[in-house]
Amino acid sequence: MAGMDFLQVELDGYKSRGIYNYVKVVSGEQSATCVVNGQKVVNLSSNNYLGLATHPKLREAMIDATKKYGAGAGSVRPIIGTMDIHVELEKKLAAFKNVESSLVFVAGIAANRGTIQSMLASSKKGDDANFAVISDELNHASIIDGVRLTKAKRYIYKHSDMADLARVLEEVKDAPRIMIITDGVFSMDGDIAPLDKIYELAKKYGAITMCDDAHGEGVLGKNGRGTIDHFNLHGKWDIDMGTLSKAMGCLGGYIAGTKNLTEYLIHQARPFLFSTAHPPGVAAACIAALDILESEPERHEKLWANAKFLKKGLTELGFDTGNSATPITPVMIGDEAKAIQFSKKLFEEGVLGLGIVFPTVARGKARVRTIVTANHTQAELEFALDKFKKVGKDLGII
Repeated sequence: MAGMDFLQVELDGYKSRGIYNYVKVVSGEQSATCVVNGQKVVNLSSNNYLGLATHPKLREAMIDATKKYGAGAGSVRPIIGTMDIHVELEKKLAAFKNVESSLVFVAGIAANRGTIQSMLASSKKGDDANFAVISDELNHASIIDGVRLTKAKRYIYKHSDMADLARVLEEVKDAPRIMIITDGVFSMDGDIAPLDKIYELAKKYGAITMCDDAHGEGVLGKNGRGTIDHFNLHGKWDIDMGTLSKAMGCLGGYIAGTKNLTEYLIHQARPFLFSTAHPPGVAAACIAALDILESEPERHEKLWANAKFLKKGLTELGFDTGNSATPITPVMIGDEAKAIQFSKKLFEEGVLGLGIVFPTVARGKARVRTIVTANHTQAELEFALDKFKKVGKDLGII
């Protein structure tokens, strides 16, 4: 096979297995009901948990900042790309998360990759090969990528299994630096990591703790402060990675922690060093989002009411929703082709719920993942449940 010919072979393979994915194009706003590929659907696939992506205050803040500062930052942060509005955002994030400092990256994946690589690097040649990084087996791909960028010895513990984590920690207890990394809320299953128990083990073995809280941000904790707040671990958990792209309704990721941590990352984290700063309009919209989290708690309450309604309805219909404890609710299918078929039929019926298959989830664990938002009405969720019932019966799943 010559040159690039393998690409067509791979694409044909996706099609023959029934898992070829066509990109879905949204016309207009990212809302609870929107137009996707020309069809009006109830949207159960958005990370716009609190509906902030279309909030009038975020729109206004973005427009005003763009008029004042321009469309772009013009440089990487360490050179001349840091504007006062970026600094304001980082101060607000630190206050919101009850920490000393925060540092914003262009994306959550950049925050994870840059931080993990930096925390497991050493100024002394060869030392990093003796470090140990321990990761939950269901951690997000960006964590996996970050771990792969290090020279540390890598260990995986069974999903949220504290006995297995303790086993690994005992095995690596003599390593000069140990780091435990977990999602706060697992993006495919919607379950919550036991951060309180992880903290106790980390304290016993002197390990650094890092949480990717992309799906806990805006969802768990007081006013959506996240999973660390949910477990009341302020000042105890070392590194909190949050996102500005989901519940915040904008774009980016950030690290929250001590001042020493963020200053170190400013010098060490490659995605921070070599990425152009956020457009000022994005920073302004993120600041507005933080203000709304504090001033409109009813959005958070509506999100959870909607999540409980949909979860209860799916369970009563006979679907397996796994171990979800958050607005992420998987409908477990198992077979990959059937999960994609289920998703396609739902779309034809006016509901967008994406089929998730390997390698995003393990083989045999294919599912249709649903996510509700604060903007869904009960009528929209009842419509979606009716279509899940119809397609589930048609495919013999319920």
